[in-house]
Amino acid sequence: MQVSRLFAALLLTSAAQAFAAEPVYLVVDHSTNLLMNQASAQALWDSKGSIKFYKFFPAKKWGFATAVEGGFDADKNCIVTAQTEMLPRAGKVLTLKPAKTATAFGVQHNSTLEQCKAFAQSKLGDSMEAVRTALLHD
Repeated sequence: MQVSRLFAALLLTSAAQAFAAEPVYLVVDHSTNLLMNQASAQALWDSKGSIKFYKFFPAKKWGFATAVEGGFDADKNCIVTAQTEMLPRAGKVLTLKPAKTATAFGVQHNSTLEQCKAFAQSKLGDSMEAVRTALLHD
């Protein structure tokens, strides 16, 4: 009887940990409003999380600064530069001591505004993935 109670308690504890919410990183976005906003950058980062990354780089100690710059040239080409920096946290703010930085850039010809926004989001995703990959392979 005693063993079954201990087993039940252990099972409940492990089930609660399995369904616990993943940690949320602080993401500060400094993008051109035409292409990206804070909510989109945060959602993009949250969608790409991995348990392995959270384990090695806890959300309580690390955060990210992102920036997407660009727009259209005279020929309606969408030109985008996206940067992601991993920064240490000091409470609710980030300190400017980058642990890793990655930049992605590109040009998409004959773009509409919606296509340019999607392209900017893709490039920011590329820079986020580059930071993650570099940190996990170091």
